[in-house]
Amino acid sequence: MERRKVIKNLALGSLILPSGIGAFASVKSQNTIPEIKDLKGNINHSVCRWTFDQLSIEELCLLVKKIGFSAIDLVEPKDFPTLKKHGIDSSMCTGAHISLTEGWNDVKNHPILISNYLKYIDLVADAGYKNLICFSGNRNGMSEEIGLKNCVIGLKQIMDKAEKRGVIIQMELFNSKVNHPDYMADSSRWGIELCKALGSENFKLLYDIYHMQIMEGDIIHTIQEHNHYFGHYHTAGVPGRHEIDETQELHYPAIMRAILATGYKGYVAQEFIATAKNKDKALETAIKICDI
Repeated sequence: MERRKVIKNLALGSLILPSGIGAFASVKSQNTIPEIKDLKGNINHSVCRWTFDQLSIEELCLLVKKIGFSAIDLVEPKDFPTLKKHGIDSSMCTGAHISLTEGWNDVKNHPILISNYLKYIDLVADAGYKNLICFSGNRNGMSEEIGLKNCVIGLKQIMDKAEKRGVIIQMELFNSKVNHPDYMADSSRWGIELCKALGSENFKLLYDIYHMQIMEGDIIHTIQEHNHYFGHYHTAGVPGRHEIDETQELHYPAIMRAILATGYKGYVAQEFIATAKNKDKALETAIKICDI
């Protein structure tokens, strides 16, 4: 299933939260699968929840622990207790947005978005996590200048709380050629201008390597020059958004070395759609490719 559909479906119930959410930190790990301890520890690995939606969140926690890393991306508050149970980090939290197409670039969305994000900032911080995703939304005939201005107007109304609670709001960059037609934040240039306009260390860009390869290429140079604005990374193979192996055009070991050289200490999350019959093995292979 396409990510847009998965996230939209997840978002419909995202404000229905479990009881006792403030007590997450006290839940102890009950994982019984032994960890594989052959990863180098230079890259903090993660995997996007929606790409393994054939598994329950419990099963995915067990899989990542078995492979030897300990984070899952794009997790909603309703699943925080399960992550806490297994000692898994929510490397990117989600659920506060309206949809991928209805975002901060349209002022009509601001009342709902501001209300949602103010709630979710507390939920993320109370759980001990720090990253919360957001989206620009589609252009719908709007100029980039007006869209950027509208994003600043709306986001400024949540940034004070994000700074006080230590939560980083991260806008994902998408490609508008293949997967997300008309999406506004489809270039690192536009995203960096938004970061500069907001002027907050608690607002960053989620630099999706797959999407930016499609839109602009020059991946390693962009990371070297503009890493200060990037707070998170996603991977996938180009073309096709499948495995990051020798069948596609990006050489991920070199990209990982470039990320590591910047001093980056955050997460790199796998977001490919596996074509292999053994999807668990495909994830393990991708982790090892990126484990430089």
